[in-house]
Amino acid sequence: MSATIQPMVVTLPSFTVVGISYEANLNEIIEQQLGKSAHRTLQDRTGELPSRLNDHVYLIQVYPKKKGFNPHVDAFTQVIGYVVPEGTTPPEGMSARTLPEKQYVKMTHSGLESELGRTYDLLYGPWMQQSERCPDGFDFEIWDERYKPEQANNEIDVFVALFK
Repeated sequence: MSATIQPMVVTLPSFTVVGISYEANLNEIIEQQLGKSAHRTLQDRTGELPSRLNDHVYLIQVYPKKKGFNPHVDAFTQVIGYVVPEGTTPPEGMSARTLPEKQYVKMTHSGLESELGRTYDLLYGPWMQQSERCPDGFDFEIWDERYKPEQANNEIDVFVALFK
């Protein structure tokens, strides 16, 4: 396992992801294995996205602007897909999501995917309080060649959008 990488603020340009989209809460996502199913479907349909910019899988999570939002019980949108050129038309059964140019707090999660909640808890909790920043309703993960969800040497880059 690599050393813990500290959170840092980065600015990313706008980008578009095309992939499989669904709405559910965290409990449903885990119990029904919605993410794993969507990831398998995406892998099976990769050939339908020849214009993808790379083979990294993006998991985008968009949360409702709801006071007291709780991801364990309140539904939110997840998109699992690939970055594509802006304006790409999604194949039937897929959707496109464009994220704006934005500041994010970025942190690399090291360890089992099942322990990813620690990283989100740190970013949304103590980091936001100490930095006096606020989240802006969405985040995303990048699953690249380091993505080995069941292994201790797994690494996932996590980006939480920041409100200006």
